[in-house]
Amino acid sequence: MNRLKNYINGTWANSSSNETIDVHNPATQEVIATVPFGTATQKDLQDAATSAQGAYLEWKKVPVMKRVQELYKLKNIMEDNLEDLAKIITDESGKTKGESIGEIQRAIENVEVACGTPMLIKGDVIEDIAFGIDEMMIRQPIGVTACITPFNFPSMIVFWFLPYAIATGNAMIVKPSEKVPLTMMKLFEFFDELDLPKGLLSLVHGGKETVDAILEHPSIKAISFVGSTPVARYIYSKGTANGKRVQAQGGAKNPVIVLPDCDVEMSSKIISDSVYGCAGQRCLAASTIITVDDQKRNIKDALYEVVKSRKTGYGWDSDTNMGPVITPESKKRVESLIQKGIDEGANVLLDGRDTVVSGYEKGNFLTPTILENVPLEKELIQTEIFGPVMSLISMKNIEEALQFVNSGNYGNMACLFTQSGAMARKFRNEADAGNIGINIGVAAPMAQFPFSGWKDSFFGDLHGQGNHAIEFFTQTKVVIERWPNIWSRKF
Repeated sequence: MNRLKNYINGTWANSSSNETIDVHNPATQEVIATVPFGTATQKDLQDAATSAQGAYLEWKKVPVMKRVQELYKLKNIMEDNLEDLAKIITDESGKTKGESIGEIQRAIENVEVACGTPMLIKGDVIEDIAFGIDEMMIRQPIGVTACITPFNFPSMIVFWFLPYAIATGNAMIVKPSEKVPLTMMKLFEFFDELDLPKGLLSLVHGGKETVDAILEHPSIKAISFVGSTPVARYIYSKGTANGKRVQAQGGAKNPVIVLPDCDVEMSSKIISDSVYGCAGQRCLAASTIITVDDQKRNIKDALYEVVKSRKTGYGWDSDTNMGPVITPESKKRVESLIQKGIDEGANVLLDGRDTVVSGYEKGNFLTPTILENVPLEKELIQTEIFGPVMSLISMKNIEEALQFVNSGNYGNMACLFTQSGAMARKFRNEADAGNIGINIGVAAPMAQFPFSGWKDSFFGDLHGQGNHAIEFFTQTKVVIERWPNIWSRKF
């Protein structure tokens, strides 16, 4: 069995821990690797932090124009190996081939934006010639950083952070999800081809013990995290208590409002892709579909026809539209939430439980589920399901729908389907969410923009991607200089 190694100080090394857990292909339940786990992984983190500090002190002296040359190389390597990397993502996370390729392309976009760091990192200068005073603000790196990534996007999410961290002169330690470590192993093979100081990028496997070591290590100055809200809140509170910068993306419960004037055919296809793409396991998955006024029957019938035609199966099969959920426990949890919704009074339009895919009988498969008339105060409406389940509810008007949207604890995304510019303007100004979609089902920002999030969907001040990432991974320094009588001096 393939026992995974860490990457520390520019070398692949065995973990200090003898404890391991298995990595499964969610479509087959085949064990495809074992990953180090347990308390002893804290020693691995200590070693990584020590080597990262030395590498940072070397790397920060490298001019930014030279630093980004390594990102240009990385972009080419990733593009040349795109399909091989996508296959690994599919086999360990369950995504379809198209979803895996799309994920890598979004990662590459962040590399491309980070290549613009020489422009993004520019400071400001004010000169007062009369008094001989110059004042400037410059940005400098903060040191050793760490990134803790989730299972649902094994390659993309680390690139919200990593290329910006190294372009601005920092070191980074990556702790991937123990459920999907193979993608990051492959990416570190790519990093190994770059001309970086040994220790600048490190890979350390593990679980909560490793995370706690990251939160406590004095050399680590900043932490980037994406995952569930309870863990995001824990990482933010403990990390900031230890004096670290933290950006912690949490969970979501993303509402979609459908107005009577929407294009029903287009809207139903886009909403279906949003709810069931990545088997619902993404923080921008639509979850609660709110029909307004007399639109309910039209959109319900259209969604039913679109959704029932989706094919569930192994992600690398060409005719598969939706893969499995990540673990048997995840499948059981989603099924129990569906049942709870039914017990609470919801009507079942499509029931995706008890799914068996021919040839993949052991896989963690569900087919798309649609529930309607779900009681608003019950758990199914309030809880992040993280699975392929759509809840259909109705409101009398957009004011009532917006009040419902804004009453939730989460604020990751909210979407509106309409042909009215006035309603779109009202929605984008009044909806309490960080990412807004108008006739868009997955409002995922391009790499030039921050991946936003409000309320319990984000803890921190600066998000991943774009200018926010540049600011997060740098600290400002204001320099004031006086050069009196400089113009009258004779040389």
